[in-house]
Amino acid sequence: MVNPPHGKGERESMTDLLSLARELIPVVRAAGEIELEYFRSGTEVMDKSDGSPVTIADQKAEALIAGRLQALCPEIPMIGEESVAAGSIPDITGGEFWLVDPLDGTREFITGSGDFTVNIALLKSFVPVMGIIYAPVADELYFGAEGQAFMSLQGGSLQKIRVRQAPAVGLTVVASKRHGDPERLNDFLKNKKVAQLVNRSSSLKFCAIAAGLADFYPRLGPTSEWDTAAGDAILQAAGGRVSMLDGRPLAYGKTERKFLNPEFVASAAG
Repeated sequence: MVNPPHGKGERESMTDLLSLARELIPVVRAAGEIELEYFRSGTEVMDKSDGSPVTIADQKAEALIAGRLQALCPEIPMIGEESVAAGSIPDITGGEFWLVDPLDGTREFITGSGDFTVNIALLKSFVPVMGIIYAPVADELYFGAEGQAFMSLQGGSLQKIRVRQAPAVGLTVVASKRHGDPERLNDFLKNKKVAQLVNRSSSLKFCAIAAGLADFYPRLGPTSEWDTAAGDAILQAAGGRVSMLDGRPLAYGKTERKFLNPEFVASAAG
């Protein structure tokens, strides 16, 4: 159960964002339980206005998360993938807001793959400062803030994670299973020493770099801010970075672009 709601003054005095992340652990686990129920039994698939798929699991998980975040920090608005699709966009001009993808990797969910996650990020001044990611099928949890990142595997104890130095044998590159142009990716990597290419879905690509299991993730195709914010925060906390192809940090709060991201790279190099 989530702790009792914080008042505004109490929340503002709580400078430890890691404490807030820990309060969100039961929230992402509860959302994951909803998704596992539908994952195991099957669920109806619908199309959103942009042609992307959505399921009852997405919608119910987001409703649960929205209610818990409202109780925890009532003054912070939430941008959620499904609520935005339904036309609900709160005022985020203050720069402090939640970015939520209740089920990142819906296509993997539909096809029976376990590579889907629950993503919650907190942004301040339009910068991701705290992120938490939960993979229900694998029971993998990742979170990070304030220069510290952690993971828990299959309900085990929390372990600190950190990006690694690039191995002498070459980079481990993570790439999307279902998106992108393989020929363009190969061209993008031609001047890098690559030891292996691993295909993963959802925000687990960020987590692999944060945990020192991979080194580089180029995303040469469209994503939305709720796809990246939690992974961005975790990777930054673990010593890595996410940047646009021109080297600038990935920007957030792009309401005029309907929260669409430009192409970017995530890497272990901070």
